[in-house]
Amino acid sequence: MQNLDPERCVQRLAQLDFSTDLFHNALDLAAADIRSCTDFDAPAMRGFMFWSRTNRYLAEALDPDGWKHTSRDSILRMIHPSTSHAVTAISAQGGVGDLNARVKSKNPKGPAMARLVERNGQFSFLSHDEALYGRELDQIPTWCLLYKWDEGVISAELSLPIKMNGKFVDEWLERIPLALPDLGDPGADIALLDDPGDDSGPEVVVELLGG
Repeated sequence: MQNLDPERCVQRLAQLDFSTDLFHNALDLAAADIRSCTDFDAPAMRGFMFWSRTNRYLAEALDPDGWKHTSRDSILRMIHPSTSHAVTAISAQGGVGDLNARVKSKNPKGPAMARLVERNGQFSFLSHDEALYGRELDQIPTWCLLYKWDEGVISAELSLPIKMNGKFVDEWLERIPLALPDLGDPGADIALLDDPGDDSGPEVVVELLGG
């Protein structure tokens, strides 16, 4: 798989009502926030804060445009006004931003993420989700802003998951590499647990079925 032309990436992001600046600003602000952490903080504080603040800054940027926020199952998502798709930020490992390399979520995910990735539920009545969002949350395709910090350099991509093997999201329908300006070194390793986890249940393998 070859890397996409940068102009094509910009066009594809625009089709989803995103931009490179949106993701750069969120990651940049989160990186600035974790510089306040010290060795007296909890060991996982930097990683957890970076994950939380990245999602927070995405939410603050998208909220004025009518996007809706949900934190159900500790998956922080912003839902497009049309409910056509959503976005969440998670840490990743592997060749983030390199379409010639494999990439997967860094931390194990559980049943809630499995249901989100599968997004094939069938419902015959107006549910609470439909009343709030127009459709079931698990049916809304959720793009992942994947980020990876390696030796002071952050790489990122926007990708649409379609399968989990075990507890890791590792198969994607589409991957859009993001050309980010230098975010600067936060002065600490953030390769730690990024979210509170949803990995208490059994391993669930899911994949997208049908068209």
